[in-house]
Amino acid sequence: MHTKFFIPVWTAITCLLLLLPVKELQAERLYFDITATDIRKIVLAVPDFTTAPGQQNGAAAASLLAQGFALHSFLDVIDTERYGGRRDASWRMLGVDYVIMGKIEPDPAGVMIEGQILDVATGQMLAGRRYRGTEAQFDDMVLRLCDDLIEDFTGEMGVSRTSIAYVSDGTGHKEVYVADILGRNPRQVTRHRALCVSPRFTPDGRYLAYSTYHRGNQDLYITDLRQSATTTSLSRRPGMNLAPAFMPDGQTMVVTLSQDGNPDLYLLDRQGKILERLTSRSGINVSPSLTSDGRMLAFASDRTRSGRPRVYIMDMQTRQTRLLQNGLVESSEPAWSPQGDEIAFTGLVDGRYHLFISDRNGANVRQVTSGRGDFESPTWSPDGRQLAVTRKIGGRSEICVVGKNGRDIRVLFRVQGNQSYPQWSPRLP
Repeated sequence: MHTKFFIPVWTAITCLLLLLPVKELQAERLYFDITATDIRKIVLAVPDFTTAPGQQNGAAAASLLAQGFALHSFLDVIDTERYGGRRDASWRMLGVDYVIMGKIEPDPAGVMIEGQILDVATGQMLAGRRYRGTEAQFDDMVLRLCDDLIEDFTGEMGVSRTSIAYVSDGTGHKEVYVADILGRNPRQVTRHRALCVSPRFTPDGRYLAYSTYHRGNQDLYITDLRQSATTTSLSRRPGMNLAPAFMPDGQTMVVTLSQDGNPDLYLLDRQGKILERLTSRSGINVSPSLTSDGRMLAFASDRTRSGRPRVYIMDMQTRQTRLLQNGLVESSEPAWSPQGDEIAFTGLVDGRYHLFISDRNGANVRQVTSGRGDFESPTWSPDGRQLAVTRKIGGRSEICVVGKNGRDIRVLFRVQGNQSYPQWSPRLP
């Protein structure tokens, strides 16, 4: 059995906020081509927010906002220690391009948070955003500000309010966890005290499916992330019940089952009923990934004479299947980009597994990772600009994030134990 086939996505907490545009500051937005490999990073400063007398959270808001911006690899957020968090620093001497000027004020709803972009070169205030909400919504408003200002920079909303699901052995057993993308508030989803793998979010982010061996068989379960008491069986058929890829409606999914001996792909409903068999005894067929519109399915199979896994594409309307001609002798773990125009996958190069991206037809193949370690289980950020992967080096496994242009491989967060099978969530509403 090829262990590379096992591909390892979000908890949603809806909060109602009133977004009021700062109209006089929205005359100009800054759209940068951040996917270019030779672009210089934008240097950004986030000084302390101004606050009303008696308020003490101006520095905390700036720190959280800076963490959110730092998730986006096209930005270089300078350390506040270089200017003491002051708002009147010599930005040109510091090499800063833009400064986020933040403000916190009391409001009948609880608190008002505002942020504006200062263009250091011109001295002009550009885009700005304002939010009102309760004190309990404070962090969410700050991160909402981050994502909206990222949209002002690039034309695409940021990802600081997303989450990531992953498997960790911090307790001594491989259990499923969900944390926000900053690594805060990690939540243990499973307590099976047995091997759990391949967490997958439903498209609305409210449910998380995973496979577990706690009954001795690799069974498939799903849990409602809005509660912590119960989990529901999706499929406990003999053999593999692995790694669902959900259709856009979240009510049907593609799953690998081996109930007849051979691992094949099946279409199941949310009650676990088999609606259709998609592959039939043509090698090991695993790692399904669907485009956001549900029209195309990518998966890995070793059906070729070489016996090595390769990536295949199935048209979900005609059920016709073709090999993704990417030029690699072995490729697996495909993941469609959110826009459906690219496919990330793992490829074998000189005895190491690395991350690759190609166009949807297999053209324009480029290697994203290099160097030490094996890179596995790619999952796209909702904006399609970055990917989270499992990096294995020297017996340790950690989750890293890398821009799709191959820049800035960095550890996402550091927690106890080994982490693997990352799955990036959709955006919060």
